[in-house]
Amino acid sequence: MDFSLSRSEKKQLLADAREAIAARLEKRGARYAEAERGEGLSAPCGAFVTLHKGKRLRGCIGRMSAPDPLFETVRTMALDAAFGDPRFPPLAPGELEACSIEISALSPMKECPDPQSVQVGLHGLYLAHNGRAGVLLPQVPVEQGWDRQAFLDYICVKAGLPPGSYKAPGARLYTFTALVFGEEG
Repeated sequence: MDFSLSRSEKKQLLADAREAIAARLEKRGARYAEAERGEGLSAPCGAFVTLHKGKRLRGCIGRMSAPDPLFETVRTMALDAAFGDPRFPPLAPGELEACSIEISALSPMKECPDPQSVQVGLHGLYLAHNGRAGVLLPQVPVEQGWDRQAFLDYICVKAGLPPGSYKAPGARLYTFTALVFGEEG
C-alpha cells in the first residue's frame, strides 16, 4: 500500500461500517463518531467490506478504485455488503450482532505481465477477458490453502472462465495489495 492507517483510524473505519449497517437496520440516520480525517482516511481508495457470521461469509462487496475518500467508500461498501450482495439475503434485524466486519483497503492495480511473479498472501488478483471479470482479495488464497497455480486458476473461475484463461491472448491480469483489518483478530 502507498499509505498506512493507525490503530485508531482502523477502529474508526470499523465503527463507521458497523454504524452504517445498524442505522439502516434501525431505520434511522447514521450517527458517526466525530474523528479527525487524516491523510489515510481522506485518500481516494478502493475498498472491500466483508461480513462474517461465525466462520461463514455473510456478504462481501467492494470497489477496486473509488473517487471518494476511504471513509466514505467503507461506509458505502458496508451497506452494499449487508444489503446488496446478490449471493445472500439482506441482513435482517438482530443479525448484525452475530457478524464481524473486515475491511480491505486496496492499492492501485498494476498489470501483471508474469503470472509467476504473483505472491500468495501479498497480491490480490483481477482478471478481465472476453467481457468477463473477477477479483480475489489477497487473503483468499491463504484462507483456502491455495498455492500460486490454484490462485491463478480460481481467478479464472471467479470470472466465469475456464482455469488457465489468464494465459489466453487478450486476457488482462492485474495485481494489487491490500491493508486488511477486522474486528476479529
